[in-house]
Amino acid sequence: MPSDNPILTSLKLELAYFTGQAWQSREVGGAGVILKFERVIPRRAGRFQPLKANEVSPKFLDRTIRALKRWKYDFVTMDEVCRRAVILAQRRRFVCLTFDGCYKDLARAAYPILRQHGVPFTVYVPTAFPDGVGEPWWLALEQVIAQEGRLNLIIDRKEQHYSIRTPDEKTEAFTFLSSWLRQLPPEDLSSAIHDLCRRYSVNLAALTRETMIDWADLTRIAADPLVTIGSATVNCVALSSLKNPDALREMTMGKAVAEAAFQRDIKHFAFPFGDRDAFGRAHVVMARDVGFSSAVSTIPGIVDTAGRTNLYALPRIAWDGRITSLRAMRVLLSGAKFAPVRPTPKPEI
Repeated sequence: MPSDNPILTSLKLELAYFTGQAWQSREVGGAGVILKFERVIPRRAGRFQPLKANEVSPKFLDRTIRALKRWKYDFVTMDEVCRRAVILAQRRRFVCLTFDGCYKDLARAAYPILRQHGVPFTVYVPTAFPDGVGEPWWLALEQVIAQEGRLNLIIDRKEQHYSIRTPDEKTEAFTFLSSWLRQLPPEDLSSAIHDLCRRYSVNLAALTRETMIDWADLTRIAADPLVTIGSATVNCVALSSLKNPDALREMTMGKAVAEAAFQRDIKHFAFPFGDRDAFGRAHVVMARDVGFSSAVSTIPGIVDTAGRTNLYALPRIAWDGRITSLRAMRVLLSGAKFAPVRPTPKPEI
């Protein structure tokens, strides 16, 4: 998605919209786009919101769907995405709405809007979370940093100290530490986040119960014929942090648990986190071998026609919730790209 400077990105997109050069070119278009959302919650107050890029308000989701209808997009399922990706271009482009993370607000806020509009969408389920045993470490890290002014933790067997008194210091620390945690093997990641939660009195199990959807709500949503259920492994770990046999086990077990829970074939897969550092060529092959029909990433782009897009590394536009301009969305849906820039803070030693 766009740069970590949402103001600059928004200005670039607005300029691209009004010049028309980026989104009216004959070189853009393709078959359609897959949009990725995570949380659908009301706007929160406060300057320290490191996960705001992954949040949209219910009002914005409603505006987005209305706009896509005005722009004459066909709302399609993931099955239809796979079909249109291998045939010649159709008269109208498609949009496929997808939701990652399995948060409670999918049932509370997103689903009523989607049902009202009668549009299909896909939910990618990391099965440990509705079981109540998943560990949303990114939420725990956000909570720890939000409540503290100084942070001590062990990285590579060394005690590191971070001053996190200002919102900017907190954001820099979150960016660095979340990147570090994501690269750890699952057992090391779990140990590190549990240690952090113990040090700073954050109840990780309670946080999971408060924020993550349960099987009852998921089953109710899955009963809707417009809903496609996909898999996102068991524990939602970056596959690149695992040895290949462990990555294959995560993918196979995630599919099997979801199929047992919903009593249906689970044909579509989302790479956890999904950026270029989160999975590799071997995992693309695994997705096919496990028996999925498609696998989506968060690498930005449009889905091309006539088989030019790999069905097991499908691009998605992960909408940045800090940007609320529908003009900006229209430019991005055309295939315009903006490279991210991520700062790396230095610890106090």
